[in-house]
Amino acid sequence: MKRAFAAAAVLVTLAVVSLLIGASDVSWRALFAPEPDDRALQVLVISRLPRLFAVMLAGTSLGVAGLLMQMIARNRFVEPTTAGTAESASLGLLTATLLAPGLPVLGKMMVATVFALAGTALFLLVLRRIPLRSALIVPVVGLILGGIIDSATTFFAYRYDLLQTVNAWTTGDFSTVLRGRYELLWVTLGLTCAAYTAADRFTVAGMGETFTANLGLNYPRIVALGLVIVALVTAMVVVTVGMIPFLGLIVPNLVSMVMGDNARRSIPWVAVSGAAFVLLCDIVGRVVRHPYEIPGGTIAGVIGSVLFLYLLLKRGARAG
Repeated sequence: MKRAFAAAAVLVTLAVVSLLIGASDVSWRALFAPEPDDRALQVLVISRLPRLFAVMLAGTSLGVAGLLMQMIARNRFVEPTTAGTAESASLGLLTATLLAPGLPVLGKMMVATVFALAGTALFLLVLRRIPLRSALIVPVVGLILGGIIDSATTFFAYRYDLLQTVNAWTTGDFSTVLRGRYELLWVTLGLTCAAYTAADRFTVAGMGETFTANLGLNYPRIVALGLVIVALVTAMVVVTVGMIPFLGLIVPNLVSMVMGDNARRSIPWVAVSGAAFVLLCDIVGRVVRHPYEIPGGTIAGVIGSVLFLYLLLKRGARAG
């Protein structure tokens, strides 16, 4: 209970700080004066609150998506950006942009979801072909696969002069979030709740196909459900704000060190920790070069890569 109150206090503090910092003056004095500043109220409602919701929803859903991928692949170093899922979603968006430029955002998101599903399924198929795979080899395979897909995306984007558009999809940037341009992310909250509802099944599936079948559960169906949730979350986040690298890897690993491998216990903590992590990265990006911004995805990539290397070296030392 104390941990829950402490986590809630940290999250609320970060949320309040996020609302109050920025190039425009949105201070308590401006908001709660006898005659409130109309400009401050407009900035709060149109920009700051939507940005806060987008940051928290993206962090929550990507953290849980990373946890699901780790259970499905039975590897701690797998998440959408280390399994080719995010890169496949970007390729899907580029394909939709080239072949159907007039397609609405929801249509592009569905195309990105199909590509993300295909890329993740290809990753799992490659893993099945690797005999006696090591825990350290799995993320390397995912990074190689993601690099190949990203190279194809970059080639066609360069060919058709869409490199800037692709960069917007691959860099998690919340500076362009406004009211009316982020609401698709609320669907990811429903997907997170669906993951929590089926948490016990994902926990069992993480123990292997044979163990799952012995308990009378349909392993392929559970894996398919997890892949659909991961693909939908990844596509929605990429379409709306871009990708946040290493989030789905770092947060579930840190939570599992404290809470263990039970998905029902871990998912709420992963959700809260993911939201707090992205909030912190977004705040740092807005403060370092104030009033200019460094994308929150860039800050998350720097911090996440350092922690990723630490986890790899720690696991490698244990294996040695």
